[in-house]
Amino acid sequence: MLSLQIGPLALPTGLVLLFVSLCVAYGAAWWLRKYRQLPDAGPLVSDMLIAGLLAARLAFVLRWHEQYWAAPWSIINIRDGGFMAPAGIAAALAFAAWRCRRPAMAAMRRPLAASVVCGALAWGVLSAGISLAYDKPAALPAVTLQTADGKSTSLAALAGGKPMVVNLWASWCPPCRREMPVLAAAQQARADIVFVYANQREDGGTASAFLDRSGVILRNVVFDSEAALGKAAGSSALPTTLFYDAQGRLVDTHLGELSDASLASQLRKIAPLP
Repeated sequence: MLSLQIGPLALPTGLVLLFVSLCVAYGAAWWLRKYRQLPDAGPLVSDMLIAGLLAARLAFVLRWHEQYWAAPWSIINIRDGGFMAPAGIAAALAFAAWRCRRPAMAAMRRPLAASVVCGALAWGVLSAGISLAYDKPAALPAVTLQTADGKSTSLAALAGGKPMVVNLWASWCPPCRREMPVLAAAQQARADIVFVYANQREDGGTASAFLDRSGVILRNVVFDSEAALGKAAGSSALPTTLFYDAQGRLVDTHLGELSDASLASQLRKIAPLP
């Protein structure tokens, strides 16, 4: 499951898991302070979170510095999801060790460790539960799609044995519109990858009129009037982008707006450049 529907909002599952895990960590810190009279580890948990997020973002920016150098303002656009989790986790733990290194902070070590472990366990249990409850599709969804000229097609037919990027979009979706030039440029540059733009729940006239006004040239625009691809992927959020390898296996997904860097990092997983 890629997103969770909460009322009218569709939130990325990873973001929801992070929020719940932090609540558990803060709750453990509060309980230890109130009922065990231990030092309050909550503020230090917050500092670890900030250090981890900054390090994860910095590591990603450094890895894809060429893309960010072309548009430096995009470094602060964290909506592209450009974070390296291992670097963030390592930085957060290193920060905690550094803060607790002094003898005066010895009393903080136990409640901090307990809070972090509780948060990590919450993440692990919830992630495992979602994985068990939702089977990630192993192959291209067998969904019938419509082309602009009214013909029926499928992802397998469009892929032709190549790696594939499937972008789920709608004309009313602002981040969908913002990322289209990025996807169009990648489509022009990477002939070894098939890009498919599956419009969700809109009629062909509305979507085609928008594309004509936008001036963005896209190949393989198809229409999914029942949002069957989103249902198959477990996402009701737009934009959602799915990355398949040449064997039709789902390698990774991305919810939200793509930047040059975040798209390049995903394309590398399905079709590395020589």
